[in-house]
Amino acid sequence: MARRRISPEDGRAALAAAGPDAPRTTTATAVRYTLEELAERVPGNSVEVRVPPFGVTQCVPGPRHTRGTPPNVVETDAATWLELVTGRSTWAEATAAGKVSASGLRADLTEWLPLFPGS
Repeated sequence: MARRRISPEDGRAALAAAGPDAPRTTTATAVRYTLEELAERVPGNSVEVRVPPFGVTQCVPGPRHTRGTPPNVVETDAATWLELVTGRSTWAEATAAGKVSASGLRADLTEWLPLFPGS
């Protein structure tokens, strides 16, 4: 089970308020909450999802990574991440546009996104 730092109420409120004109703290809360949610829904340690500078999580069942650069890494910016988790963009669209860097055999998150469709 993932360790929660952001309550579901605060996370959903931040996610609803997130957007291009949202305060940085709102964006940070929305990103961190959705990363926590991903780790909760897809527990594991085989993929590292990075949304700099706001957060990182590990998820997806499979071999555990312990040293150096993980073999399965997903990295994107906050705006793209929030589009993916809400369904405003698809994994295929974001990767084709170069907005997501995904390396490794397990780094395709299509199966688990969006987390909050229609948000």
